[in-house]
Amino acid sequence: MRRFSSLAAVCRVAASSPAALENPINNQHRLFQAALFSTNGNNYSARSYWFSYDKVTPQSARKAFAGTMLFSVAATTLAEEVHAKEHVQSKYRPNDVVLYQYEACPFCNKVKAFLDYYDIPYKVVEVNPINKKEIKWSDYKKVPILMVDGDQMVDSSDIIDKLAKKIRPGVQLEDDEEKKWRGWVDNHLVHILSPNIYRSTSEALESFDYITSHGNFSFTERLTAKYAGAMAMYFVSKKLKKKYNITDERASLYEAAETWVSALKGREFLGGAKPNLGDLAVYGVLRPIRYLKSGRDMVEHTRIGDWYTRMENAVGVSSRTPA
Repeated sequence: MRRFSSLAAVCRVAASSPAALENPINNQHRLFQAALFSTNGNNYSARSYWFSYDKVTPQSARKAFAGTMLFSVAATTLAEEVHAKEHVQSKYRPNDVVLYQYEACPFCNKVKAFLDYYDIPYKVVEVNPINKKEIKWSDYKKVPILMVDGDQMVDSSDIIDKLAKKIRPGVQLEDDEEKKWRGWVDNHLVHILSPNIYRSTSEALESFDYITSHGNFSFTERLTAKYAGAMAMYFVSKKLKKKYNITDERASLYEAAETWVSALKGREFLGGAKPNLGDLAVYGVLRPIRYLKSGRDMVEHTRIGDWYTRMENAVGVSSRTPA
């Protein structure tokens, strides 16, 4: 029992800092220290058995061996947790993936959720929402645009369908339930988001804050994109609210969140023990609002928070690579 407790302690220590994921060398050091301290329960003097060469005894040797084994198990456990994503065989993994996107776009985030979950490395090109100069080369003038080994893919659901077939050949793409809820995301949930994200001028500006730190834009372009974009979307959201007969933005968002939780029927995910394309679609479009006011309100007033946290853990760290 002590060994299992020690292993849990190792995992907690090793994963206690976000820097562990960003700095592999620091991560190994933390694991090493955790393994040392775990060889003797709560007795931190266990470190002395490793570095006192003149005190080698059968007992200290056993402790050293135990520490080595515990370090190995802990490292393996942490690696499995960090990479707890759906495995894709290397022969099916795309070699060059580039996503043209808006950081706050729900459809773009839906594609990113898929790429992250299947651990497919991808580069990002942030598109200026005003002049769209980054995609002037394309006849298709919307985002997301995904370039996969030189082939252009457009429309988030079509992108995911094509990628799913590419990385999982021979596997049934989706069942009826999965298909139903993916359609619900595209035809209902996304239409509720804009009236909530851009409900007021302050919330509209909050949603465009990303433009100040994403993309290779000049100072003037950043200011123009943030304020002009926010104002434009504020007025667009009013039209969408009328078009889709939304009388109370937040009430509609809360109702959608509760509808989704009810669809889970007590399961961890719509896919059961692990997420399916329905889970990834809902999570993807909600991800850009999660920490905006609308998303905070949604989690506070509905039951969706637990599922969202499970999805964050399942999808894991981003597979994005430097452009």
